[in-house]
Formats: sequence, C-alpha cells, structure tokens
Amino acid sequence: MASTRERRIAKELADIHNDKDNSGVVAHPVDPANLTHLKGTFPGPPDSPYAGGTFQVDIVIPEMYPFKSPVMKFDTKIWHPNVSSVTGAICLDTLGAGWSPVGTIKMALISLRMLLESPNPKDPQDAEVAKMLMDSPAQFAQKAHDWSVKYAGAPRRDIAAETFEKQKAAEEKKDDPSRYQGYSRVLVDRFVGMGFDVDQVVEAFNFVGIDRNGGEDYDLEEAYMGDITARLLGEQ
Repeated sequence: MASTRERRIAKELADIHNDKDNSGVVAHPVDPANLTHLKGTFPGPPDSPYAGGTFQVDIVIPEMYPFKSPVMKFDTKIWHPNVSSVTGAICLDTLGAGWSPVGTIKMALISLRMLLESPNPKDPQDAEVAKMLMDSPAQFAQKAHDWSVKYAGAPRRDIAAETFEKQKAAEEKKDDPSRYQGYSRVLVDRFVGMGFDVDQVVEAFNFVGIDRNGGEDYDLEEAYMGDITARLLGEQ
C-alpha cells in the first residue's frame, strides 16, 4: 500500500502534468516504481541569458516530506550566482529555512525558474559568478548565455547587458522601505528569498489580508502561507 508521502507525491505529479502548459514546469519519476527520485525540467525565462534553454533538475524527496523540503540540484550546467557552476547545488530559501509543509514540488520548480530571471548575487552559492554579475554585468550575461547555448540547447543570439544593469538598479530599489507598505521587511523577504519580487509579495499580502503587526516580524499560520504562495503562483 502506498504511503501518505507517496500518495501526496503522486497527486502533486498529476497536478504538474495537468498544469504544465500554464506553469511551464514538468516533473516525472526516474523509475515509475519509485516516486522519491524525480527529474524536473523548465525553460529558461525570456529576456534573460537563459532564454531558449531547457534546464533539468534532480529532485530527491526526503522521508520527512512535506515537513522537509525536496533536495534539488541542477543537472544542467548553468552560470548563475545562486547555483554552483561545479556541482549544481542551489542556494534558495525555498529549499531550506524558507520551506513550509504547504510547499509543493511545482512551487519549488517555479521558484527556481524565477531565480534564473532574478539572480541574487548578495546571497551566492558561487562567489565567482556573483562577483562577475556585480562587477561586470555584460560579461556575466554573455557567459551565462554561452553556457545556456552549450549545455541547455539555447539558440545563439545577441545578449543585451542592459538586462543586468537593470538588475543592479533593482537591487538598489529593493532597499526603499516604502515598497514594504508597513509590513516587516524580514517577513516579506522570506518570500523574496523564494525568488519572488518585493512588489509581488506585498501585493499577495494585501490580497490575502495579512496583518502588518506594526511592522514587526512574526510567524504566519500555515493556512496564510498556503494562500500567499497560491497567489504568488497565480493560482488565486
């Protein structure tokens, strides 16, 4: 008889399959008889050096899932500050301290795709890549594209460095306290660490009706976590 964990994984895989045209992410078991080892794929975001590439991620579901996050690493080599260029290890709050039992495999894969769109060089997995992004955005964009062509099957095209000049400007804009609309920055940044933009998170908080709590941090109830995540993923 299938365990509770296996039934949940099977349900999640069915949801991923049914929603693949909308979400853009796909996942399937390496061996149909074993639902705890999966491969996930998603396309590189448009208007990024990864556009046109297909990226594969190895997914291992731990015994304590969903109370512990899936263990993910990139199989496809990628030049990105939050992914090791050697091992494929990933630095993303969603797959660590920011994981919640209401999270799903689909949510984690979407967060990875968003991470490709919005790299975070201030919390790097690969310090060399992060330094290049911060010091020389044009060089970073070109190398990220070269690797996407070589390893992810992306078509060769001209890369506009402006994309990552804008990324630097966005980092500076992130420090503007007015964007948080009275919510705790620590609370908002828990979701930003999953790959979402500050403005997206604040909009989701407003939509769900999250208490500002005087701008102080606090632990959200799991029901609210689920509602916020669903809003961020476009499911509400």
